Amino acid sequence: MEKNLDTTLDKNSNVEEANLNLMNVFSIGFGGAVGSGIFVLLGEGIAKTGRSIVLAVIVAVLFMLIANFFSIILSSMFVLKGGDYSQKALAFNPLLTGFSGYANFSFGFSIAMYAVAIVEYASIVFPQIIPYGKLISIGIITLFFLASTKGSKFISVLNSIMTTILLGSLFLFIIFGLPKVETSTFINNNLFTNGFGGFIAAVSIMSFACQGITQGPVSVAAVTKKSSRTIPFGILLTALALGIVYALIAYVSSGVLPISEVAGQNLSLVADRVFPQWIFVIFILGGAVFSIATSLLSMITMVRYPILKIAEDGWLPQIFTKTNSNGYPYIIYSLFYIVSILPILLDFSLDVIVSLIMIPLMLMNVYLNLSCIKIIKDHPDRWKNSVIYMPTPIINTICILAAVFSAIVAYNLFIILSIKEMFMMIGLLVFFFGYSYYNLKTKRVSKKQLEASKEAIINDSLN
Repeated sequence: MEKNLDTTLDKNSNVEEANLNLMNVFSIGFGGAVGSGIFVLLGEGIAKTGRSIVLAVIVAVLFMLIANFFSIILSSMFVLKGGDYSQKALAFNPLLTGFSGYANFSFGFSIAMYAVAIVEYASIVFPQIIPYGKLISIGIITLFFLASTKGSKFISVLNSIMTTILLGSLFLFIIFGLPKVETSTFINNNLFTNGFGGFIAAVSIMSFACQGITQGPVSVAAVTKKSSRTIPFGILLTALALGIVYALIAYVSSGVLPISEVAGQNLSLVADRVFPQWIFVIFILGGAVFSIATSLLSMITMVRYPILKIAEDGWLPQIFTKTNSNGYPYIIYSLFYIVSILPILLDFSLDVIVSLIMIPLMLMNVYLNLSCIKIIKDHPDRWKNSVIYMPTPIINTICILAAVFSAIVAYNLFIILSIKEMFMMIGLLVFFFGYSYYNLKTKRVSKKQLEASKEAIINDSLN
């Protein structure tokens, strides 16, 4: 049985009281899951499968829920204060610990995608900026990195304001758009335009927009009432709500105008049709631009401590641990900044950027889901007390299926790349593995210390 971890923490400790309920967890999960991916990638998904995009986003949510099933299992067994980071540290072997650390840098590619998308949406209202798109995109990234020096609280306030506007904009899009969908022709026209392969490609691309289902709920496990029960249910509720909202947005986006007009385009074309002009301008600047800016800021913020931690653990040269007087890791952020502007300088397409980010993540998920089989075996009492407890053959089958789903997403994102891009992706993966092996072999990183950290995580969750 769980002791005080699921109610309140020691009143004499400095840890925040565990007082979040299911609706609190759902709010955090849903707010974090709904993001700029739907603004940026929906047109790409429509180009792959036409009006079947409605089904594609629902399947993408399901795929991401199953691909991240390890989060549901582990959150039902342990109260891990470090959230997603602690889950991976618990499951990974030393080599994959290094790989996952380096993979954090691939999130910089998404920052480039967000900056380009901000310029694309802003240029709808201010078309004079179009010739300077690349320069402005780099300027936006630079400005947001400078904003990160102000600290997490400053960014949190900005994010809260912009997230509220984002959610309001999306619901307005649905409310104004639904009456204008041509329902009589929707089902019979432009479904599965590129066959089953195109549909799976759309699912794989849209998986990026759906991959934040588990991160929010898992991150607040230590301050949630009955967390071993509440967090898994919070994740499932988040996935259900996200599937409904994204399906409605996809329905409007693919049903108001001909598919030939909206394929490969952002939401502005449909928004221009469904909104009065003054609301359209607010939607573009307040909804689309703010939502993408929120994701960009969040990405810069969320990698700060993980990438600093990998430097402190020895995975990077010691110079990367340097901080200024306010604790800002300026050396490692300088490297992250360079990674972030590379896709703009090299003119990477959206497909390539999504693949560079998602393929390493999905490969890690393959391992994480399979590793749950051993974790359940090693901690049978914790598993028996889990809210999702089921017989061993069934949970083992689910873990294997979750690994397969992750592999399917990775494979389909890989095959849409060109030969040159495939070699680039393989080279990146080889570098992550090779540099991890080198640091372990030369003992720059201590295996004993990594194992001690893993034991500490388990003991901390059991006390």
